[in-house]
Amino acid sequence: MKERYQQAKRFEEFLEGVEASRDLWHQIHRRARIPEEVLEGARSLPGPWHLLVMTEDWCGDAIHSVPYLARLAEGVPQLSMRVIGREDNPDLMDAHLTDGKRSIPVVMILDHEFREVGWWGPRPQPFKELFQKELKILPEAERFARMRAWYARDRGRTVLRELMAMIPAGV
Repeated sequence: MKERYQQAKRFEEFLEGVEASRDLWHQIHRRARIPEEVLEGARSLPGPWHLLVMTEDWCGDAIHSVPYLARLAEGVPQLSMRVIGREDNPDLMDAHLTDGKRSIPVVMILDHEFREVGWWGPRPQPFKELFQKELKILPEAERFARMRAWYARDRGRTVLRELMAMIPAGV
């Protein structure tokens, strides 16, 4: 996994190459802020930790999640993050299926030896539940509008909380 991580793009490189929803990616990244209590908790973790994010630029869930993870990695010295494409890594994607589907983003949590200790994705749990109960039956335009509204209200907090809960504190 170390070689894949090292060959992956830094978030800034990924962001520069974004074609789909380019303005939205940049806007969310520009506005993304990490709550101080999340930064403090992450800075207290023994490290280093590596986040390997598998996504594609067209993914709406990634647009609303990954910029917050990038900001977290920017603000925490013992965290680093790289991005790989789903289409370029079918073996990794198939090892991280959600309900048998190739759903993204997938965030693999790697320890100091680049061993995977867990993974998160593709959506925060409360949003998964909302999607299953209410959103998936809506027409696409309305579904996407409600999705964007949920993520805008949440401002990355749930993604950050869920991901941080997965990083072992005593390793």
